[in-house]
Amino acid sequence: MKKLILLSTIVIFLFSCTIIRQGEVGVRRKLGRVTLQPLSQGPKFYTPFVSTIIKIPVNTVNMEVKLPLPSREGLTISSEVSILYRINKLEAAKVFDEIGLNYEETVILPVFRSAVADVSSKFYAKDMHSGARSLIEDSIRITMMKILGPRGFIVDNVLLKSISLPADLSRAIEEKLRAEQEAQRMEFTKQREVLEAQRVLIAAEGEQKAKIARAEGSKKVAEITAEGEANAIKIKAVAQAEANELLTKSLTPTVLKNNQIQAFREISQSTNSKIIISDGKTPLIGLPD
Repeated sequence: MKKLILLSTIVIFLFSCTIIRQGEVGVRRKLGRVTLQPLSQGPKFYTPFVSTIIKIPVNTVNMEVKLPLPSREGLTISSEVSILYRINKLEAAKVFDEIGLNYEETVILPVFRSAVADVSSKFYAKDMHSGARSLIEDSIRITMMKILGPRGFIVDNVLLKSISLPADLSRAIEEKLRAEQEAQRMEFTKQREVLEAQRVLIAAEGEQKAKIARAEGSKKVAEITAEGEANAIKIKAVAQAEANELLTKSLTPTVLKNNQIQAFREISQSTNSKIIISDGKTPLIGLPD
């Protein structure tokens, strides 16, 4: 009997304990009523037959949905969308109490369908393949948060994973993109040719300036050389004039008389026969026939 009681106690103890793991919160329900204070991670005890603990995941969930998107021009675009959402830890008990555990089908999906239809109908089909794609995704997320935020949910992101446009529209977009790429290529070629022409012009201007500089340098050298030669001639003439002036000043009558005497002496000493006629001042030499 004691063993049976002990065994029953152990069984009751095991069934009255649960462990809340990472990415979960616990919600206590006692006699049908939900306690709004969530339970954190770790082992939790409760009284069997009276209360229970429900574990609710609060990590991020990737919900993938395939649905058609209406466009502004009235086209229907096939798409695959990922909704990244999670339950607010502090609101987990509220979500369980008001919505239950089937919240994806009850709340998330209907709100998403309404938001995505409302947002995509404001954009053209081509925008879903352009830079407006991120704007569409963010607009859908904001629209969903306006409804789901107060209900205890957090929408982290909405991603348009794949967009399938109608064949005619897709072909028209591709042709437009090719035309734009060709126009950009032609513009690049034009800019490259303009830059090359500017480079050639600058090179020609540089060469012309170099030629002018060389010509001006040669002219300057010639001018300096001519000026130097003229100065040299001028200096030489001035020196010769000064020498002549000094010579003239040095020929005094006494000097001239001495030069005459010296000349007579040299003539008289010569062995050649000659006739000397003089007035006593200037000798005249006559050579015999």
